[in-house]
Amino acid sequence: MPSEDVCDLLADVEDIEDIIGLNDVAPKNRYKNKPLMIPKVRKFKGVIKESPALKADPDTTNFLLGSASVYVKTWGCAHNSSDSEYMAGQLAAQGYNITQEKDSADLWLLNSCTVKNPAEEHFKNEINKGLEKNIKVVVAGCVPQGKQTSDYLKGLSMIGVQQIDRVVEVVEETLKGNSVKMFNTKREDGKKIGGAKLDLPKIRRNPLVEIIAINTGCLNQCTYCKTKHARGELGSYPPEEIVARAVQSFQEGVCEIWLTSEDTGAYGRDIGSSLPELLWRLVEVIPEGCRLRLGMTNPPYILDHLDEMAKILNHDRVYTFLHVPVQAGSDAVLADMKREYSVADFEKVIDFLRGRVDGITIITDIIAGFPTETEEDFQETMNLVKKYKFPSLFINQFFPRPGTPAAKMKRIPTQDVKKRTREITEFFHTYKPYEKRLGKIYTVLVTETSHDGNYYVGHNEFYEQILVPKRPELMGKMFQVKIVDSCKFSMTGDLLDDTSVVRPAPADPLKMGQLSGAQLIESKSKNQIFLQSFAVLMFAALMRLLYLICL
Repeated sequence: MPSEDVCDLLADVEDIEDIIGLNDVAPKNRYKNKPLMIPKVRKFKGVIKESPALKADPDTTNFLLGSASVYVKTWGCAHNSSDSEYMAGQLAAQGYNITQEKDSADLWLLNSCTVKNPAEEHFKNEINKGLEKNIKVVVAGCVPQGKQTSDYLKGLSMIGVQQIDRVVEVVEETLKGNSVKMFNTKREDGKKIGGAKLDLPKIRRNPLVEIIAINTGCLNQCTYCKTKHARGELGSYPPEEIVARAVQSFQEGVCEIWLTSEDTGAYGRDIGSSLPELLWRLVEVIPEGCRLRLGMTNPPYILDHLDEMAKILNHDRVYTFLHVPVQAGSDAVLADMKREYSVADFEKVIDFLRGRVDGITIITDIIAGFPTETEEDFQETMNLVKKYKFPSLFINQFFPRPGTPAAKMKRIPTQDVKKRTREITEFFHTYKPYEKRLGKIYTVLVTETSHDGNYYVGHNEFYEQILVPKRPELMGKMFQVKIVDSCKFSMTGDLLDDTSVVRPAPADPLKMGQLSGAQLIESKSKNQIFLQSFAVLMFAALMRLLYLICL
């Protein structure tokens, strides 16, 4: 039977997009240096400012660039985690040692989240810790992108959310003692695009899971949201680039793909495409047994595609799972939040999909204590939660984020916010979604390790967590289990005696910390050398021919 710690492991999770996986790898094993050296892609063209704090350090330039050690820390959503994987990969490809031994690192790369005050405070404290230890610090993510002028960021090198492909240059200049800022928006033909190319090298946090950001930014103007200040307007990646990344991932042993963005439902509206169009192209390249998990989508944009989404969510290579944040059960509060949908719209999404997709798992988010929320508004939210009894519910107290319209609104008393948060949390814990599952048989795909380290974690077709015995031969494999126990957040399964254990991925996964795309980079490098050599030979032959003709 699983421990209470395992049963409660999701109790404090604030957002499904914060979940990168249950296999929190031991720090020493998370990243290892990949001894692969490639030429720099471009010369540094950024604006460099001398940092007084670093200029006085006599050891500032005593690094052999490309051999220093870098500690990478990430806050926030799956999109941020994907960005960190790419930045770590590019640094490793240039010979840097990616380490989790933070105190011995030469430089800290801190990738931030601006959704809530606590996340930014943790980020700020980590910066101060690094500077106190005389460690060089580079900041990235939504916090510096949203407000570069924050006092605690002065003098630091910064990487914008669309400039992660410049991380090597920024790190090199920082190690030299310079302060560098890279914040440009990537555009093609004057139009914003998704960001850095998806075929860059990366180090996956979990070698079995590929996180693909399909777009950046959103189409909303939510009054409480700070992320819009950082990620900006919608910018979608071309479908062919996303599909190519998926194909490469499966060739490297990945068996599960997560699509992420600030709003997956808005994908493609800026490039004449749509989320269903992308998903149909992806399922064509997903190997049998491998799975795709769709990230968060807001109600307004999925409403246009309910029929197609129901068909896709019934596909055997797509998890029957959807995260649709409602935030409030009151139309008045939704209007003040500028969420651009009504409670009836949200209910239409839930009712339609539950009616068309058997057993679908739909989860949502609630913000308790928004400034204009009355007691009657809150009771409407409670009624919505009681009506649907979501298997996972992410309950957040309202935090006023600087620079947002909601931060200027008069706040309701703190004790009322806490009371409402407590009330909805207490109700959430009154029901157990899996208590009637004993004896059920499911096919699971195992990709993670439980937080207590005692189990492997598999997911059935509904993306429900099932704890299985921790046997090495089961990781990355698919097999059948019988449910023998359950708790609030998960079930426990025993393998059937006659079940087959198969690896759905077409190749063995990369080792922990191994560089994704290394063969591709090496191939490109060799091809470049060949083409350059061939061009030189052709030029020499042409010169020789001209010389003979002139004679």
